[in-house]
Amino acid sequence: MPDEARPSARARRITRPKPDLSVLEARIGHSFADPSLLARAVTHVSKAAGRAGSYQRLEFLGDRVLGLAIADRLYAAFPQADEGDLSRRLAGLVRRETCAAVATAWDVGPHLVLGQGEVLGGGRRNQTILADVCEAILGAVYMDAGYEAARALIESAFRPAEPTGAPRGRDAKSALQEWAMGRGLAIPAYDVVERSGPDHAPHFRIAARVEGLEPGVGEGPSKRLAEQDAARTVLAREGIGDGAGPGGDGAGRNAGQGAGERPSEDRT
Repeated sequence: MPDEARPSARARRITRPKPDLSVLEARIGHSFADPSLLARAVTHVSKAAGRAGSYQRLEFLGDRVLGLAIADRLYAAFPQADEGDLSRRLAGLVRRETCAAVATAWDVGPHLVLGQGEVLGGGRRNQTILADVCEAILGAVYMDAGYEAARALIESAFRPAEPTGAPRGRDAKSALQEWAMGRGLAIPAYDVVERSGPDHAPHFRIAARVEGLEPGVGEGPSKRLAEQDAARTVLAREGIGDGAGPGGDGAGRNAGQGAGERPSEDRT
C-alpha cells in the first residue's frame, strides 16, 4: 500500500472502536433500561454535541446521590457524632481520589468518549475525568432505577475505595471505626482481656476486634484509654494512616489519665 494510502497512527487511534458498553454494565453490576444514560455518563464535553450531551449534568446529580448515601451510612454508624464531626468524616470519605479509584476498578478508561485533544493528553487516565465519570455513572443509575439501586451500587463499589487513614491527632477508635465502615465491615468490638491492680489504680488489657483481622491488644489505666490503645495497635499494624499518632486521644501507650477524661470513668 502506498504511504499516502496507509492510515496514520493518529487516524487509527481516532477510528478505533469503543468497547461494548454492556461490558461496563457487567463490571458496574447494573443493566440499564435506558442505555443512553450510560452512554452520556462516559461522554466528555470535548466530544459531546453541546454540554447537555456530556456527563456534566449526571455528574452533578451523582455527586449528590453519593453524598446522601454516605451521609446516611455515617449518621447510622456514629450516633453520638455532632454535625461538624459528621461533615469532616463525609469530606474524608467522599473525595475525588476515591471516585477515581472506583472508576479505575470499573475500567472506565477504554469506554470514555473523548475529544482527540483529551485522548492525546492522557484523558483516559486523568484522575479528574475518572472521578467525574464515576459520579456521572452513579447519577445515571439513579435516573435509570432510582435511589435504592444507586445506594446499593455505592455500598458495593465503594467498600474497597473508601478507607481513609487517621490524620495526625485523630481519635484512634473513630479512625478505626471509619476505616472498617468504609470496607463494609461491622463496627469494631472491644473486649476486656485482663483487669489487674487495685480498685483505685486498675490496669486494663483490651482487644480490638475487626472482622477479618487479627485482634489488636492495648493497655491503659481505664477502659477508654486501653480501647484507644488497642485501636491504635490495629491502625499501626495494618498501615492505616499514622495510627492516629501518639496524641490522637490525648494519651499514648500506658499513659496516665487522658485529657478530658473524668478520673473515675471506666475504673471498674
